[in-house]
Amino acid sequence: MTFFDIITVACFIGLVVAYFHFTARDYRTLIQLILSGIVFAVANQLGNAGSVLLASILIVAGAGYAALVVRG
Repeated sequence: MTFFDIITVACFIGLVVAYFHFTARDYRTLIQLILSGIVFAVANQLGNAGSVLLASILIVAGAGYAALVVRG
């Protein structure tokens, strides 16, 4: 298990918790959060392949987008 596995799984768990706790649980919000989940999966693969900087940027971008979706 790598560092990026732990970070991206934690982010995905955060998405699930945020969806059930902080949103109205509608279909549109779910689709938007799935996009963040896909970004986390890509970041995990890139991080495991050695592209640490790009993976880190994607993790921050995915988390930021998810925060905007949950907030809005």
